[in-house]
Amino acid sequence: MAKIKLSDIKTQQLNKAVKEKIKAENVTLVNHIGELQHKMCAEGKHSLLIIIQGMDASGKDGAVRRIFKGANPNGIVIKSFKKPTEEEFAHDFLWRVHPHVPKKGMIQIFNRSHYEDILVPSVYGYLPKKNIKDRYDIINNFEKLIESNGTTILKFYLHINKDEQYKRLMERIEIKEKHWKHNDGDWETRKHWDNFMSVYEEIFEKCNEPKWHIVPSTKNWEKVNFMAKIIVKAMEDMNLKWPELKSEKF
Repeated sequence: MAKIKLSDIKTQQLNKAVKEKIKAENVTLVNHIGELQHKMCAEGKHSLLIIIQGMDASGKDGAVRRIFKGANPNGIVIKSFKKPTEEEFAHDFLWRVHPHVPKKGMIQIFNRSHYEDILVPSVYGYLPKKNIKDRYDIINNFEKLIESNGTTILKFYLHINKDEQYKRLMERIEIKEKHWKHNDGDWETRKHWDNFMSVYEEIFEKCNEPKWHIVPSTKNWEKVNFMAKIIVKAMEDMNLKWPELKSEKF
């Protein structure tokens, strides 16, 4: 992928005039994802890994909740990768990730992922540049390994601008129902916004197989539509089939 500048990409691309049409389309897409997931789980031959990255308050949790509300909980697993524990720090950085890749028939969602192990040490400088450079290659090989086992990988970056983030972080302080989302650390991370953008842009350039999808995320209805269409296409491309009856009596 050619070098991109996130600041050149719009965080809202659809006009408000189409909002109701898109929201209606989203209902159909979400229901179809549920149907495809049911078939994928029954067939047990394919799996899907969805990687979601984005700055604080970009709407990662909300995207998962809206897109997969029609899915069978037995066929979907969500994992969030936060600061490594002492035990995780004592191993290679993918040690904590590999056990969570999906088995056949399953959808696994990473809400934040192994890319945090490039982002955070790059921005805060607690690893030598040589180690960071190696991690790009290691991640590329890791994802190739996962794909070789029949897993489709979709990578999404939820794109909002700094002003929109400020608005959402303030809502977590001012609106009682959103207090539970507030984290003082989000404001500290915000101070490094430009550095995070630079590292993300390098990730998109160096780890783009499978490709990254930059999701316009100012409006939830557009974000859901953008992501759901890509997920539906990926699952339809699997050519999923209901398994044949296995019985000696019939």
